[in-house]
Amino acid sequence: MTTASAPPRDTPQRPPRLARPAPPPRLPEPCRALPGPDGPKALWAAVRNEGTPLTGPDPLGDEDHMAVTWLWRGTEATRAVQVLPNKIGDPRAPQGNLMERVPGTDVWHWTARLRRDWRGTYDLLVDEGGGPEPGTPDYWRWLRSQQRADPFNLRTLPRRWSGDPVAYAELPDAPAASGWEERDGVPRGTVGVHRVPSAHLGGERRVWLYRPPLPAGHTDRLPVLVLLDGEHWQGELGVARMLDNLIADGRVPPVAAVLPDSVDVATRWHDLACRPEYADFLTGELLPWAGARLPLTDDPARTVVAGQSLGGLTAAYAAYRAPHRFGNVLAQSGSFWWPDVDAAAEAEWLTGRLAVSPRLPVRFRLSFGEQEWVALPAARRLREALERAGYDDAVYREFNGGHDYLCWRTELADGLAEMLGAG
Repeated sequence: MTTASAPPRDTPQRPPRLARPAPPPRLPEPCRALPGPDGPKALWAAVRNEGTPLTGPDPLGDEDHMAVTWLWRGTEATRAVQVLPNKIGDPRAPQGNLMERVPGTDVWHWTARLRRDWRGTYDLLVDEGGGPEPGTPDYWRWLRSQQRADPFNLRTLPRRWSGDPVAYAELPDAPAASGWEERDGVPRGTVGVHRVPSAHLGGERRVWLYRPPLPAGHTDRLPVLVLLDGEHWQGELGVARMLDNLIADGRVPPVAAVLPDSVDVATRWHDLACRPEYADFLTGELLPWAGARLPLTDDPARTVVAGQSLGGLTAAYAAYRAPHRFGNVLAQSGSFWWPDVDAAAEAEWLTGRLAVSPRLPVRFRLSFGEQEWVALPAARRLREALERAGYDDAVYREFNGGHDYLCWRTELADGLAEMLGAG
């Protein structure tokens, strides 16, 4: 693989437009019998107690799979309902995610066959009239704006950037996220919000700084986590709770965390696409600023840079550019396809650089969702490139989910424990 020595500029701000390799795993029948015109009230009473989506045995008899049924209680105005579990759909055939209505009732339903370790957020989009002509391209774009909360599911996560919380579902064998719950008796660290000046970026950046709880007499310099997209990880998800629990459980030593803000969608695209100035901000400005406030290690083997999506790409790029400072890369669903361009010398630019550069003293832990058909081809090529380049300690795994903070939060916790393990 050959590639330009400097990161390309002014590339399209979009991922590859790859066709889904297989249709969504939709089932023709719901996971249990649904009532006809005389029985919906009893159904909705039961659903209110049980919650949604409903689950049942796999109709094909595989004990590792389940039938999962999403429901919507319509009105006389309801014309269509679309359910979009994270990455379980085909944007080129959106009609495949439309619910069916039980004739003569207010019951709408859609069912998928999923492995028992699946988890994911999902959107419900409801057409109650007033939009463009159904079935047209404008209609599908309009329908994406018609989000509704699932009234029968109280499990939600904050939505990225704005909007109401997003509902999620977890099947019985999905990884537990109990480490994110606030627990009594756990010593708590403190989090401050600051403004950090940057000559590299021009102006200031908002930054969250996590100071871990320390036992009496603790004098060691602290390992440090740089976690991108801080406005969501701390501002919305409260990652400090996870860090408190990891430390209390002995999975990691007391670790400091520095979480820079991504500002907005446009700034994020600009900064988190292998931009040298942003990597230099992290190493030359952000970490020195944090080190003036906390006793941080300068050992790259005890320093982790972490991110997701474009943040995962940037985490790897920061270590590529500054292996003397970042010795560990923790990336979930990294956008290693970047840039999506026709020129072979620039496509998947960072993978190309890692493939032809001497092996760096950097450990990689990369994870991707099995449903991420757009990201997986480039991810697997990166795994192969790292293997050929001698990164025999690199970890690559695929989880049963999509491009989803629901999955990333447990991947983040497990990755930190592997890289900074308290032993």
